[in-house]
Amino acid sequence: MEKRKPLILITNDDGYQAKGIEALIESVKDLGEVLVVAPDGPRSGMSSAITSLQPLRVQLVKNEPDYKLYISTGTPVDCVKLGINELADRKPDIVLSGVNHGSNAAVAVIYSGTMGAAIEGAVFKIPSVGFSLLDHGHNADFSYTKKYIHAITKQVLNEGLPAGTCLNVNIPKGNSLKGIRVCRQTSGQWVNEFMQSKDGANKEIYWLTGNFVNDEPQDEMTDEWALANRYVSVVPVKVDMTNHEHLAMIKTWESIM
Repeated sequence: MEKRKPLILITNDDGYQAKGIEALIESVKDLGEVLVVAPDGPRSGMSSAITSLQPLRVQLVKNEPDYKLYISTGTPVDCVKLGINELADRKPDIVLSGVNHGSNAAVAVIYSGTMGAAIEGAVFKIPSVGFSLLDHGHNADFSYTKKYIHAITKQVLNEGLPAGTCLNVNIPKGNSLKGIRVCRQTSGQWVNEFMQSKDGANKEIYWLTGNFVNDEPQDEMTDEWALANRYVSVVPVKVDMTNHEHLAMIKTWESIM
């Protein structure tokens, strides 16, 4: 019996019409059968949000050999759940999310719908990768990202990832990159996060904005350093958020009651 091609489940948080997801599909279509389940519009900043108070709608937009595209009214995580549980004819071999328009390095991984989808794939114990390009522009150039996406996806398909682990891959803007750097998440935070303004009725409103403050700009093991120095950063991310190093310390708290 002929071996079936790997099933590649793809989603994003910028919507099915974004250039980033088009680049992602183009990058990996030769590696297997592609099933796309993507939001019908932008869903940035959704993290791991799910839809629970209203029904989800799904529409098949393209149905070609080795390629299907569905659009959904849900979040990126909804799309992964729908793809795995309802739309795929078998368990996907890999889940890919992106390519996001903008960075998801450092603490942005917490808020990212792109990474929420990749983490959801890892919840299902499927090797998963979130890809992002450090360019928010609608017409960003994704052409030079394709060789990195292809190489990393092929490696994950061949080697797998530990259960409950996904990869957060960020790619600097512009060509002439130095290569791939495996690193850790940078410590830092966003400051000045809101811009105050007035609406038409002269009532106060707030726009999300802000600046990222890097607590360790010189640390060569971090993703922000790698990106600033023209490397593609690859950070392994775990579903298990337990602080194992701290368990022993607070174990003594069991005696306080």
